[in-house]
Amino acid sequence: VQLQASGGGLVQAGASLRLSCAAPGRTFSGYATGWFRQALGKEREFVAAITWSGISTLYAPSVKGRFTISRDNAKNTGYLQMNSLKPEDTAVYYCAAGPQYTIQREGYNYWGQGTLVTVSS
Repeated sequence: VQLQASGGGLVQAGASLRLSCAAPGRTFSGYATGWFRQALGKEREFVAAITWSGISTLYAPSVKGRFTISRDNAKNTGYLQMNSLKPEDTAVYYCAAGPQYTIQREGYNYWGQGTLVTVSS
């Protein structure tokens, strides 16, 4: 496994969670980091992306203003801060790394195993 996602859990609507994406023993120098999610019975969808420098970010309209993506290159770790969670945010969240800063899954060639986020109403 190249990436390790963690931080998921069961929370109530309105709560916050912070997901982490670690790359132990490896540096994805120059790579963008992305977060995707897949709800039960649905396709995997883009959530957020950040460039290697951290200067530029992209967000899906459904999470913009509530989620914040960040990274700490010194720790080889990326983060997804999720605030004001809604039941529709319930999904398995995946982190990914790749040479393209994009909302497309195909731009990422390293993936984590996913972490489950469940938001109750």
